[in-house]
Amino acid sequence: MTPSVPLTRRSNSLTSALGLGEKLFSSASERRFAAAIEEGLDAVEAGLLKEMSFADNLADVTSRYLLEAGGKRVRPTLTLLTAQLGKGNNASVVTAAEALEITHLASLYHDDVMDEANMRRGVPSAQSVWGNSVAILTGDLLFARASKLMSTLGERAIILQADTFERLCLGQLHETIGPRDGEDPIAHYIQVLADKTGSLIAAAAEMGVLFGDAPEEFREPVMIFGEKVGVAFQLVDDVIDLSPEAETTGKTAGTDLRSGVSTLPLLYLRELAVTDSDAAGLLTRIERDVNAAHYGEADDRELVAAIAELREHDVTRKTLDEAHRWSREAIEALVPLPDGPVKKALTRFAETIVERSN
Repeated sequence: MTPSVPLTRRSNSLTSALGLGEKLFSSASERRFAAAIEEGLDAVEAGLLKEMSFADNLADVTSRYLLEAGGKRVRPTLTLLTAQLGKGNNASVVTAAEALEITHLASLYHDDVMDEANMRRGVPSAQSVWGNSVAILTGDLLFARASKLMSTLGERAIILQADTFERLCLGQLHETIGPRDGEDPIAHYIQVLADKTGSLIAAAAEMGVLFGDAPEEFREPVMIFGEKVGVAFQLVDDVIDLSPEAETTGKTAGTDLRSGVSTLPLLYLRELAVTDSDAAGLLTRIERDVNAAHYGEADDRELVAAIAELREHDVTRKTLDEAHRWSREAIEALVPLPDGPVKKALTRFAETIVERSN
C-alpha cells in the first residue's frame, strides 16, 4: 500500500504547479489528459516520501525537511507532461520524475550554504537549523539517492543525470568565481543560469520523452524549451528578489544582493554606470551598503532605500524584458511538437512564469 499523499501536496495540482488556469483544459479529452498528470503527480509524491526516508534518524529528518516545506514540483510535472507526447505515464516516467525532483532538492541544500541564505520556501534554511556540514551532507545523500534511482532506468538515464549534475556543479563554480578577465559579465551570468537552473528543467522534459516512448524528434525541442524556460524563470526571480513583500516571496528584499550575488539588474546597472552618473551613484550606494551590512556596520534603512531605487530603475524593467525574450524563444522551440494539450500546457507555462510575482 502506498503512503497517503499529504494535503500540502494535493494542493499543488497541475494548474498550480505550472501556473495554468482550469479553463485551459476544457474539452473531455483535455480533462482526461489533466487527470493523468494529476495521477502521476500523486504517484511521484508517494515515491518521494518513500525514497527520501533513511534509517538514520537525523538523515531522515534533514532529508525530508525541504520536501515537507512545499514546492510546486515543476520538474516532475514537466516529465509527466512530455511523456504524454508518447505513451504517457509508466513506472519509468514516475521514477525519472522522482529522481529529478530529489536532485533539485539536493541542489537547494547546497545552494543555501553557498549563498548563506537564511530562508527557503518560507522556513529557515537547513544550514540555519543544523549548520553547514549537515546541510551539505544531506544534499550529498540526496544526490546519491537520485543517482541510485536513475541507475534502475539504464545507461541513458545515468548519462543524462551525470551530464546534468556536472552542469549544476559547473554553474555553481562559475557563479562563485565570477567572470574571467575579458569575459562579458552578462553573458557569463546567463550561462550560470542555464547551467544551474535550465539544465535540470531541460533534463526533466527530456526524461519524459525518453521514458514515455515519444518520438525521438521531440527530444531536442523540449530540451531547448526547458533550458530557455529555466533562464526566464531565474531572470524573473531576479526581479522578485527586489520585492518588498517578504511575506509573499519568503525572503527579505534584496536577499541575493545582500548575499553578494550580482543579479541581472545589478549587472545592467554596472554596465550603465560607465556612462551614467546617476547609475554610478546608485551602484556605489548599493555596493557600499551591502558591504557594510555584511559586517554589521550599516543602517539597514539605507540599503532598503537603495534596493527600492534599483527596483524602480529602468535596468529592472530591462531584466523583465529579457525574461520575456527567453520565454518567447522557449515557446518558439515547441513548433515541431504536435498541436494538443501538451503543447498548449507548455506554451502557457512559458507565458505564466514571466507573469508571476512570487
